[in-house]
Amino acid sequence: MQLNWYLIFAVALIESFVLAIILTELVRRLAIRWNILDNPGHRKMHTAPVPLLGGIAIFATFNGVILVNLTLLLLSERFGIEWITTHVLGYLGEDNQRKLCGIFAGGLIIFILGVVDDIKALSPEVKLVGQIAAALVLVLCGVRLDLFISTGLDALPIFDSLSEGTRHILSIGISGAGTMFWIVLMTNSLNFLDNMDGLCAGVSCIAALSFFICLLPGEQYFVCVMLMVFAGSMAGFLFHNFSPAKIFMGDAGSMFSGYILATVAVLGTFFSGSDASRIAVAAPLLALCVPLFDTLSVIYIRWRSGESIMKGDKRHFSHRLVELGMEPRKAVDFIFLVAAVTGLGGAMLSRVDRLGTVIILAQTAGVFLLIVLLMNAGRNSGENDRD
Repeated sequence: MQLNWYLIFAVALIESFVLAIILTELVRRLAIRWNILDNPGHRKMHTAPVPLLGGIAIFATFNGVILVNLTLLLLSERFGIEWITTHVLGYLGEDNQRKLCGIFAGGLIIFILGVVDDIKALSPEVKLVGQIAAALVLVLCGVRLDLFISTGLDALPIFDSLSEGTRHILSIGISGAGTMFWIVLMTNSLNFLDNMDGLCAGVSCIAALSFFICLLPGEQYFVCVMLMVFAGSMAGFLFHNFSPAKIFMGDAGSMFSGYILATVAVLGTFFSGSDASRIAVAAPLLALCVPLFDTLSVIYIRWRSGESIMKGDKRHFSHRLVELGMEPRKAVDFIFLVAAVTGLGGAMLSRVDRLGTVIILAQTAGVFLLIVLLMNAGRNSGENDRD
């Protein structure tokens, strides 16, 4: 990799970080002036009203940095700077341009949906429809999962009688549906995770850095730059969101975070072609396993209790750690550590052989198994104490 790309990554990170700090403070003051606050409630950890709309700063930073720099690059191309034309804009071909438009369009839908929900609470059903619409826009612009779907269909005898065109359409349909499910799942997972000061922003930063490390050797510069801008946007917001938080990102920020991370997981190529690297497609799952664990465990608890899975409560990963006796800030730090350990494992998947892959996956499973065992032990101890 040329040194110039390291400079581009650094500039993208610093630009977005500084801009996010400034914009978050401006948005915080506007939210106070407009009385757009998150008031305390039975499902919330804070005891005093906190300004909302931090997601506006995150969204504006992410899109602003990318669009402004793209504009400057296109203008500089007219001056005949050969390096920029060949080594920078060359990675933004027609296919990537279409995908980038899809990312912006879908992100705008998610953002507007979140802002409206922050100002005037929407029903879960309305938010779900909006998330599906955003995911559909993304798929129509060419952002789709592959995951060996075409190869898998060809291996099934039932598809031998189908024409090549029919198999191709079927493959696109399955990959499109899978992509939409993944986008909606992660959009909601990060939304659910936003329940304590700094938690969602911190986990998002860690996940973005994990993706970056994993993709860096593959020279996927388009995605890597996007990750640096996203990480900087989240880190700049996190500057104001550490406990005690001065501002919350709201649904506009948490859903946008999940949308971008899910999209990057689809855009990134984690499989290099060798048999040993096939399981590397699991890298996004490891990088995002903390929000996935939180979402799936909460859904299971609600289902087991006979309650609606859409109903909010205080049974999330962070809440259960607090019930075990941790202070909220320490619970958040603990989750950061889990996200970093598992995310680092995901970042290494593309660099190890089969044995290394098995070890990393076993280690990740062991981490969450220990967490479940500790939580069960703590819950049983609490029930015995009450008896």
